[in-house]
Amino acid sequence: MTDQETLERTITLMSEVGQVPVLVKRELSGFILNRLQGALLNEALRLFRDGYVSVEDLDKIVKHGQGLRWSFMDPFETIDLNTPAGVADYGRRYGPLYADVDAQRDGVSPWEKETLAALEVERRSALPLEGLAERQAWRDRQLMALGAYRKSLDERDS
Repeated sequence: MTDQETLERTITLMSEVGQVPVLVKRELSGFILNRLQGALLNEALRLFRDGYVSVEDLDKIVKHGQGLRWSFMDPFETIDLNTPAGVADYGRRYGPLYADVDAQRDGVSPWEKETLAALEVERRSALPLEGLAERQAWRDRQLMALGAYRKSLDERDS
C-alpha cells in the first residue's frame, strides 16, 4: 500500500505536468481505461461478428456519437444531462433496456480468429498496413492538438 504522502506528491506532480491522475481504490487486473475500452470493443466485435453493422459504420457511430461527447465530458455526466431529471431519471428510463441488452450477450468470446480475420480485411481495405505508422503519427498529433484545445477551454471556463 502506498503511503498517503507519496500518493499526494505523485498526484500533484502529475497534475503539474498536465496529466489527469486518477486514484484506483482497489487492485484489479488490467488498467481501468483498458477495461472500459475492452467492454466497448467486446460489444463492437459482437455486433460486427453477428452481422449487425460494418466496421466502417460502427466506427462512425462511436466517433460521431459517444466519442464526440466523451471527448469533453464523462459517461456519467453524459447520461445525467440526457434526461430532464438527471441520472436517476436516465436509470428509470433506460436501465431496463441496458439490462435486457446485457442479458442478450452470449458467453462466447468475440475475439475469435474468424472475427479478427474479417475485421482485419475491412481495416486493411480502409487503411493498408503500409500506412499504419503514418496514421499513428497523425493520431498522436490530433490527440496533442485536442489536449491543447481542451486545456484552453478549461482555462476559459474557470
